[in-house]
Amino acid sequence: MAENGTVAATDEINNSNAAAEQTNGNNETPENTEDISYHAVEKEGTVTAIWEMQGRKHIRTIDPRSSEGKQILALFETAA
Repeated sequence: MAENGTVAATDEINNSNAAAEQTNGNNETPENTEDISYHAVEKEGTVTAIWEMQGRKHIRTIDPRSSEGKQILALFETAA
C-alpha cells in the first residue's frame, strides 16, 4: 500500500479486451491500453473507491460495491 492509502493492481482483462478488438477487424490501435491500472482507495481498512488510471491520468472512479468493482477486487485478491 502506498503512503496515500492506495493499492495498485494491473488489469489483465482490459489487455485481453484490447487484443480482441484488434482481431475483430478494428484497424484503430487502442490508446495505451497496457498502461491501465487500478488503485483501491482505502479508509480505515475499507475500500471506498477504485480509481482506473492510465499512466498518471485518472480515467474514472469505480464503486467497489458494483459488479465491476467486485470483479476487480477479486482479481486483486487472487493475485496477492
